[in-house]
Amino acid sequence: ITNTLTSLLLLCRINLMSKVTIKDIAQRAGVSKTTVSFALNYPDRISKKTYNRIMAIIDELGYVPNPFARSLTTKRIGAIGLLLPQKIGDIFANPHMTQVISGIGEECERREFSLAILPLIRGRIIEAARKSYVDGLITIGVGPGHEVVSLLKQNHIPFVTIDGEESASIINIGIDQKNAARELMQHVLKKGHKRLAILALEPDTKPSGAELASIVVQKRLEGFQIALKDAGLSITDSRISIQNCKGSIQSGYESACHILSLDPRPTAIVAMSDIAAIGAMIATKELGLEIPEDIAVAGFDDIQESMLVSPHLTTIHQPDRDKGAEAARMVMNMLDGSSGQHIKLPYQLIVREST
Repeated sequence: ITNTLTSLLLLCRINLMSKVTIKDIAQRAGVSKTTVSFALNYPDRISKKTYNRIMAIIDELGYVPNPFARSLTTKRIGAIGLLLPQKIGDIFANPHMTQVISGIGEECERREFSLAILPLIRGRIIEAARKSYVDGLITIGVGPGHEVVSLLKQNHIPFVTIDGEESASIINIGIDQKNAARELMQHVLKKGHKRLAILALEPDTKPSGAELASIVVQKRLEGFQIALKDAGLSITDSRISIQNCKGSIQSGYESACHILSLDPRPTAIVAMSDIAAIGAMIATKELGLEIPEDIAVAGFDDIQESMLVSPHLTTIHQPDRDKGAEAARMVMNMLDGSSGQHIKLPYQLIVREST
């Protein structure tokens, strides 16, 4: 009986809370409805004392703003959306991507915006964009030809891309992918390797029906090709094998198992993500091979785990959290009327024991 009465009282309280209005709060605080609206949406327009009094009453009454009514007042929803280029499980299996998302989230938190994670719908980014209800969007790895760009432009939705392609129609935040990949491959080639395996990230954000992989994959392959050409090789050379691979330990492990079964076996593996490279290192050791004596391994991203494996992983350092934070900051500035500008962040080749 006691539990039942408690539940009924709680239900009554919830019903009462759901009927609380801005008018009720204004009367209780002895202010106008406009002042209450300022407290909720523009606190800098009222005194701190008035703001604190109103918020105390809001907490006491358990008032929850109607997001649709609030959007009519502020002309904003108060949320930024992140369009994921891959399945959500694949994204969070890659520590580099979790750091990028952390950077976005921290900036949203600082600016008092919500962050909506928007996974693929029916395997397509454009479907997720169509169903989004946000003020602005961040995309990952898209170029001017991607179908989602036309959709966002047509609907006047502010957006920036991370690791996309700089153009007149897209504001991009990222590193020089091509030159970073070139430096990584040059380092491996200078060690004397001629038979190499490339673990390329599986194609993700691409226009419907397109043959090209994501912008990231495309640019890194171009960088690899420049270094190979300078060494008298080609990405199409029989001594160079390319294996598509997800950004995860398991996928890197499985890809390396296949690569290491080839005859002749490659003497170096160059992965487009550290986490895949770590999976390759596990497979290499299980086969009784020594790194780097029997096979060298290099990655890309410089995630924390690259220093936890033995031997430590050679990689390209890129500022993952900064990429996310800059992208969030940029799209919020665009909401305030800024035209936005491309930002190219620094990268660095980090040579460690794995090569």
